[in-house]
Amino acid sequence: MITPDIWKKSSFSGGGQGDACVEIADRRTRIAVRDSKTPAGAILTLPPGAFTTFVAALKDDAPM
Repeated sequence: MITPDIWKKSSFSGGGQGDACVEIADRRTRIAVRDSKTPAGAILTLPPGAFTTFVAALKDDAPM
């Protein structure tokens, strides 16, 4: 049986209508990331450790 992903929208959804963000889903052994504007589009999957590194790198490059 395949369980559907439960997607969670980022709490940092950008201005305007809040549609400039990503969504993530926990797939047990991997974290899935997709663009909230195109949910049927491509999905990036990363192991949890790599996802943590990915998010840290995004925070380091964020404008202050």
